[in-house]
Amino acid sequence: MANSGQSRRATEDAERAKLLEELRRQIDAIDSEILEKLNDRARVVVEVGTLKQQTGAPVYSPTREQRIVDRLVDENTGPFPEAGIAPVFREIVSATRSLEEELPIAYFGPEGTFTHLAAKRRFGEVANLHGESSIPNVFGAVESGKARLGVIPIENTTAGVVTATLDTFADSDLSICGEIVLPISLDLFSRSGKLADVSRVASHPQPLAQSRQWLDENLPGVERIETASTAAAIDLAASDESVAAIGSSIAGGLRGLVAIETAIEDRLENTTRFVLIGRQLPEPSGDDLTTVLFTIRKDESGGLYRLIEPMAQRGVNLTSIHLRPIAGKPWEYYFFIDIEGHRDDPQVAAALAAAAEVAHTCRVLGSFPRAAGARPKRAGGER
Repeated sequence: MANSGQSRRATEDAERAKLLEELRRQIDAIDSEILEKLNDRARVVVEVGTLKQQTGAPVYSPTREQRIVDRLVDENTGPFPEAGIAPVFREIVSATRSLEEELPIAYFGPEGTFTHLAAKRRFGEVANLHGESSIPNVFGAVESGKARLGVIPIENTTAGVVTATLDTFADSDLSICGEIVLPISLDLFSRSGKLADVSRVASHPQPLAQSRQWLDENLPGVERIETASTAAAIDLAASDESVAAIGSSIAGGLRGLVAIETAIEDRLENTTRFVLIGRQLPEPSGDDLTTVLFTIRKDESGGLYRLIEPMAQRGVNLTSIHLRPIAGKPWEYYFFIDIEGHRDDPQVAAALAAAAEVAHTCRVLGSFPRAAGARPKRAGGER
């Protein structure tokens, strides 16, 4: 009986192995079909690139690329996971975009910073990315033509706005043409990986602010050093065993550091919003955000109220307002306002026109597709 049972199991195992091999052959055949279709797509992309060059149309269209993903998500019947569609097609689009024309992209770097990760999330692994040492340098790279687009951080859910970004917008003629929203998890690294060895903690001001509570509780009294970027902090920790750096797991791994603690951010929902800057003016996508820069006369009573009143009157939702001091003009401010909708939407256009009549100056920094899941939908449903 024992021999009979063993023989039956051996037969069943052989049948399963044969079935597994057949299923793998099917997967191989499907993969070959996918590759063939990718090359078909690439050939069409080459033709699109030729037409764009003849008409002067931009290589990168954030609205078009978002519509590709949205359409495929709507058409997906499974079992392929919906969450996998965007990253898969991001890489496909990224790989074939280079067949149209080279698209150099500057980001606030160097490699391993969160802005670098955001740029790769939007443009894919094969994108032509290069890091710049400061946010103003990213603007400069795009303004000079060294890069066609730039990626910079603009605000964080814990630490608030990135002041260097807002201040540089005030003096630049570049536009916002897209956004990226990236969950941020902060790790603490050092050469030894031991908390007891740490006498200084280094990072960019934003991560230091985002992990203030953890640092107060676990490293009270330890000096905190502000660096130009998280990658610069990682470099400092790699050269000094008494320094611990706060940054991304990728950046720490690149320099061979050891994690002392992972996920030290004070809020689990810690998220940073990045914007794309360039000279493009994206067309309406149906789910857009418009950023406007205003100034008002400081001696005019009720100026801010009258500035935003036209938006309320026309049902245009204002999602945020930030102010920054105007250099050389004490107690005068720039107002950066985000509103739902595209500048070409009739209600938005009317509200902006009315607000411009009240403002001392008004400049639309950009209308662009909102990042998927960046903000909750407005009550009442889709726009």
